[in-house]
Amino acid sequence: MSKERERELVSAALDGDQQAYRELFDAHRASILHIISKIVRNYEEANDLVQETFIKAFSSLASYRSEYRFSTWLYKIAANNSIDFLRKKKMNLYSIDRPIETKNGSVNLELPDYSHNPERDYRSKIKRNLIQEAIEALPPKYREVIELRHQEERSYEEIALKLDVPVGTVKARIFRARELLKKKLKDIV
Repeated sequence: MSKERERELVSAALDGDQQAYRELFDAHRASILHIISKIVRNYEEANDLVQETFIKAFSSLASYRSEYRFSTWLYKIAANNSIDFLRKKKMNLYSIDRPIETKNGSVNLELPDYSHNPERDYRSKIKRNLIQEAIEALPPKYREVIELRHQEERSYEEIALKLDVPVGTVKARIFRARELLKKKLKDIV
């Protein structure tokens, strides 16, 4: 919906035109539901919040400033409404440093430390070494593009400039290099 059409509908709605309200609602309902669903992660609650968002928006429509898009203003109301909802619903949180009181006394919370795993770290190191060996075994034109793309994180355009070849050639070489690496590493990694 164009910015001009939004302005017309808001103006008509402020004059009491129920069809204008309906058209604004229909035009923005899906996107508002999407935004709210992303925040609250519950479809039923999101549907309720969509209704609340439009009620809040329409009841404060006089405060809308027409130099901004109506949709942007509405999205902000939706996001704020969702955040307020989550704050009200706030979960009970427990400190990992304090004992938890139960009916049978207090219990200390013990959490396993998964951050250091020597076996996983060793396997990861072996895997990296095998991948690096496979890259080094590639023909030079394929090895060069893989190193530029994945180790130096260069764009296709930067690689094309550096190698003085078309971007299409860079993409083809990267594709072929990846295929060669897949074949070489499929049974190893």
